Amino acid sequence: MRKNRRRKTFENVTVIDAGAKGKSVGKAPDGRVIFLSNAVPGDVVDVMTTKKRKAYFEGVATKFHTLSDKRTEPVCQHFGTCGGCKWQHMGYEHQLYFKQKEVENNLKRIGNLEFPTTQPILGSKEQYFYRNKMEFSFSDSRWLTQKEIDSDKDIEDRNALGFHIPGMWDKILDIKKCHLQEDPSNAIRLETKEFANKNGLSFFNPRKQEGLLRTLMIRTSSTGEIMVLIQFFEDHKEQRELLLNHLKDTFPEITSLLYVVNSKANDTIYDQEIICFAGRDHIFEEMEGLQFKINAKSFYQTNSAQAYELYKVTRDFAGLTGNELVYDLYTGTGTIAQFVAKDAKKVVGVESVPEAIADAKANAVHNQISNVEFFVGDMKNVFNDDFIKAHGQPDVIITDPPRDGMHKQVVEQLLQVGPPKIVYVSCNSATQARDLALMKEQYQVVKVQPVDMFPQTHHVENVVLLEKRV
Repeated sequence: MRKNRRRKTFENVTVIDAGAKGKSVGKAPDGRVIFLSNAVPGDVVDVMTTKKRKAYFEGVATKFHTLSDKRTEPVCQHFGTCGGCKWQHMGYEHQLYFKQKEVENNLKRIGNLEFPTTQPILGSKEQYFYRNKMEFSFSDSRWLTQKEIDSDKDIEDRNALGFHIPGMWDKILDIKKCHLQEDPSNAIRLETKEFANKNGLSFFNPRKQEGLLRTLMIRTSSTGEIMVLIQFFEDHKEQRELLLNHLKDTFPEITSLLYVVNSKANDTIYDQEIICFAGRDHIFEEMEGLQFKINAKSFYQTNSAQAYELYKVTRDFAGLTGNELVYDLYTGTGTIAQFVAKDAKKVVGVESVPEAIADAKANAVHNQISNVEFFVGDMKNVFNDDFIKAHGQPDVIITDPPRDGMHKQVVEQLLQVGPPKIVYVSCNSATQARDLALMKEQYQVVKVQPVDMFPQTHHVENVVLLEKRV
């Protein structure tokens, strides 16, 4: 028998919470949870369901009977269409409340952990214009608004430079002003589009796999340096240099002007040759006098100011006296390793990405730090008994894994090594809680400190200090 897939409507639903992935939460009459994409806790709404599952519904609010006192007016004209900044309609103090609540709930429900009172979340001083890296896509078939679709007019201007519409790989929202990266980011993006239009430079079509202009990346740093990378799909030297020379002349403040010609199916640049057109092939980030060289492929925390706060928490939790051997797992470009090095006897960093380790080594030389060593390899294969024998028994282990958390073998090796302290930095408290649950027989949670790196979104970092049970 065919299942009934008709959409349901629920009236006067009170939105009671904000859940994972930025969704708000209500309850259906039968008690099932409803995840909503366009409401704020405290709203009273009518809901039309879009998906039905055994334990929950997904839906959208179609009518608002009562607006929550937690609401605020979004500052961005693209809010609701663009896939980013989904919490712009919620006051920042309330965003912080729900982020802290999510961290605590994950540690309790997923990890079944006992821990002391969580320290108040560290909010970001800048709630807009805080990102140091933005990536925009070109398209010759931009996303059309419903108003444009309903009009009888022929729409000739279909070029866009902006963000992918959520769930639509071939549709780009043309961005007029983005509130995530400080100027001159908006000016560079708008000028690039205008110049390309005026000079007949073709925008990429992902379905046909044709067009000159593919992506634009802009990186800024706290030192005031700017990197611009244009990704071209087609190799037209004259057109390419026309645009790059225009950007160089119009924005002399650009420190690093780069390009790549990438004609493969996807637009990732990590396997591509980056060519420096003008200036340096890198910019510098700075933190407590340490300088970190950032190239087009480098990973660096995208909120520089909050990265500093995150690293200070990590260093504080490690409680170093100058006599400790520290392991920094998933070290990336070695920023945490170098940040704590002056308080440690020695720091050993491990990372799977060879380019990141090359950056880490170069930065250590540049910063004249001699008590750090960096090694390349898959963590579950490298971090083993032979590695410990070669480099020594660590007094403190700092681990900062990707969103998926640590591989089970890495957790098992951590337990086998058994350092007195482990500082676990995470961008996903759910996988962090899962990993901590595997360690709770040997380690107790001593401190928990959430850090907000991404205002206007549901994302939150969390730092946990573990101490070995006596």
